[in-house]
Amino acid sequence: MPVSEQGVDLSRYMLIPRVLIFITCGNSVLLLKGAPTKRLWANKYNGVGGHVEPGEDILSAARRELIEETGLKTDLRLCGTVVVDTGENPGIGLYVFTGEYQEGLPRPSAEGGLEWVPLLDVPGLPAVEDLTFFLDHIQKMQPGDTPFSARSYYDHEQKLIVKFANE
Repeated sequence: MPVSEQGVDLSRYMLIPRVLIFITCGNSVLLLKGAPTKRLWANKYNGVGGHVEPGEDILSAARRELIEETGLKTDLRLCGTVVVDTGENPGIGLYVFTGEYQEGLPRPSAEGGLEWVPLLDVPGLPAVEDLTFFLDHIQKMQPGDTPFSARSYYDHEQKLIVKFANE
């Protein structure tokens, strides 16, 4: 369908696509500790990931980000999507992937250092605010589960709310 038939209307809510990846090894997850020089999330733990570039599909973007930020290659599985409601236009469309560690040594990047963190230790880390919401939900998922759908936003008291569909 040509662009002229897509119904693009700039007054509608728009999303910037991003990917977030969690690589696990047993009961540990590979997390990136943001470099102290980062504009956002300096010294905070998060999964690896980033923006989807023009011309990329979502899975290709996730694979690229994983290689750029860790040097690792592994099979990735889409485990969920999140609309990050910023309260204005545009919002963020977050595609969350998981994968099992296969081989190779993770290498840090300009984004920050990498650490294998036991999943039980994640809640005590200085982390981006939504990290535990996503990891907790992913841990409850069973093989073959359909990807989750969620919305995150801040309420009027500036408290982060993450609502998973069907909960």
